[in-house]
Amino acid sequence: MQYLRLNDGHEVPLLGFGTYKATEQEGIASVENALANGYRLIDTAAKYENEEQVGKGMILSGIPRADIIVTTKLWRENLGYAETKQAFAQSLEKLGLAYIDIYLIHWPANAKNYADWKQANADAWRAMEELQAEGKIRTIGVSNFWPEHLDALLETATVVPAINQIEFHPGYWQPEVLSYCREKGIAIESWSPLARGKVFGNPVLEAIAARHGKTVSQICLRWVIQHGVIVIPKSTSLARIVENSAIFDFELAATEMEEINTLPEMGFSGELPNIWPDRATIK
Repeated sequence: MQYLRLNDGHEVPLLGFGTYKATEQEGIASVENALANGYRLIDTAAKYENEEQVGKGMILSGIPRADIIVTTKLWRENLGYAETKQAFAQSLEKLGLAYIDIYLIHWPANAKNYADWKQANADAWRAMEELQAEGKIRTIGVSNFWPEHLDALLETATVVPAINQIEFHPGYWQPEVLSYCREKGIAIESWSPLARGKVFGNPVLEAIAARHGKTVSQICLRWVIQHGVIVIPKSTSLARIVENSAIFDFELAATEMEEINTLPEMGFSGELPNIWPDRATIK
């Protein structure tokens, strides 16, 4: 396993485990299996409705709590100071933990959904800074923030976000956001690293995989971490969980990295932080 040092001094593995859509008993088993096979960074969110399952999987794994880095997220409709404190307390209770390692704003407020989107983000961030100062959160960060949202947040923030989790995969990897965050010392974390399954069958990726004796999934995950980006693939299949971890015994050549960098758009979720869907009532 390789690690990345964040701007707050904490280290996180470059490879983590995503739990989106992993609910009920399947969710518990997937977390237990991931931890049993060497994963130590587990990613969930209030919106995934599986925080309880993640907490149970951690207990069943037998891995000491101090060795596990847990990420969860504040949903975009709960932005604001009091709302953040309440949502955090609920996540903490569902996970069954005394503290959360990484807490992220899941999506920024925007002008379509908040009368004062800058203030909504700032208020949520102020609450998170206080929770961090109290020792209830180790690392605070954001998700799906573009430079315009980060610029606004940094006008009032006293703590620079340590992480920005964004959609990042072959065919849609947002190099402008990556460059901006690097300048600010903010680590990038990739969600949907396999482009919603659209990478499978791609001839460029298949050719690179054949050269290395690896799968297309492993090539994509390796490409992400060679960008210096944290990656959190999700799976409930034990075989795939093990396969996804076997990405530290080879390296992509610079020419192969560029081949993947220049692939045409594919697998884009269509989710954009400045136009996420309208609310019935603007806050």
